[in-house]
Amino acid sequence: MSLYGVLRSGVSGMNAQSNKLGTVAENIQNSSTNGYKRASTEFSSLILPSSEGSYNSGSVTSRVRYTIADQGPIAYTTSASDLAISGNGFFVVSDPSGSPYLTRAGNFVKDGRTGNLVNASGFTLMGYKLGAGAVNPSLNSLDGVEPVNMSSFAMQATGSTNGTFKGNLPDGEPVIAPPAVVSKQSSLQVYDKVGNPIKIDIALTKTSATEWTITVSNGTTSEPLVPAVPTMTLEFDGDGQLIGPAVLNFDIPGGEPFALNMAGMTQLAGEYNVTGEANGNAPSAVKDVEFASDGTVYAVYEDGTRVGAYRIPLANVSSPDNLSPRAGNVYETTAASGGYQVGFPEMSGFGSIASGALEGSNVDIGTELTAMIEAQTSYTANSKVFQTGSELLDVLMNLKR
Repeated sequence: MSLYGVLRSGVSGMNAQSNKLGTVAENIQNSSTNGYKRASTEFSSLILPSSEGSYNSGSVTSRVRYTIADQGPIAYTTSASDLAISGNGFFVVSDPSGSPYLTRAGNFVKDGRTGNLVNASGFTLMGYKLGAGAVNPSLNSLDGVEPVNMSSFAMQATGSTNGTFKGNLPDGEPVIAPPAVVSKQSSLQVYDKVGNPIKIDIALTKTSATEWTITVSNGTTSEPLVPAVPTMTLEFDGDGQLIGPAVLNFDIPGGEPFALNMAGMTQLAGEYNVTGEANGNAPSAVKDVEFASDGTVYAVYEDGTRVGAYRIPLANVSSPDNLSPRAGNVYETTAASGGYQVGFPEMSGFGSIASGALEGSNVDIGTELTAMIEAQTSYTANSKVFQTGSELLDVLMNLKR
């Protein structure tokens, strides 16, 4: 074995242990970084051919790997826009130039300048917009994703299209012969297309032992509805249950065609007791955002209406540990990792999303301190090998003189 081989072995060993100390230092300093994945240094020997009686010293090579597929602990927070993935998959994010990346760091907040949801590293959460113009995602492509931006959801008003009117009509109510006058009356509030409230009066008159007529008018203006609503007859059987038609259709002034369902009406002994409700709402602004475990992002309006705004996809690759880490705790695909596989949370092969939670680093400080001591000891031993070889080389050079 040559002295130069001894020197080469010592230097190789010190370089390898230096790389290990580097990954240990990175792990320790990122032990509190959300979504960070532990780095480790793996060694392999480099054997050089040797002849009988003469050993040719080789060296050691090192390679850094990341345990990207290992999930970190999930901790709950007080922010609803903090998101954690439980199971497989990564959030799709983009940098300011629009380049896509993958990450498990879900500490998103609304950016005041753009309105986008941005994490602590400045990457924007991407999703598929729902409603008009929604796209069908590809299984192996990120085409169609756009920044999740709730500022684009302004005030909205929804015209009423259907409602219910049910309850009990008293069996003992006297019959009123034509020309009939109202014996019972209730009101229902509905909305036109732009959210103006309209009061609908519902008048009921008992015209026989088993029949009631129902007439709808515009209680807001005390005028008949235009076009006029025909009178409808409600017929009950001997048990007081409604038979025959149960839906009255009419148009709301300035609004949509409306269907009033009365399937729950009865005629039994007792008081006049009815309830009613209708869909639609007055103009209302977005006050909050909700995230469902299946990735749906809801805009919550001031009146309590929830509208699906986006759906957050999850992307995965065949070999997550072979993704290429980049600054900001994000990853790029490589030939070794495989291409994108895109799906939604809670689909087969993908995890679920938890709102108000964050995935922590999968670094264990105790393990890293142990690895640091091991690397320090090995580095010192390799330095002794190099020092000894250098001293022997000096002796050899002095003999030559």
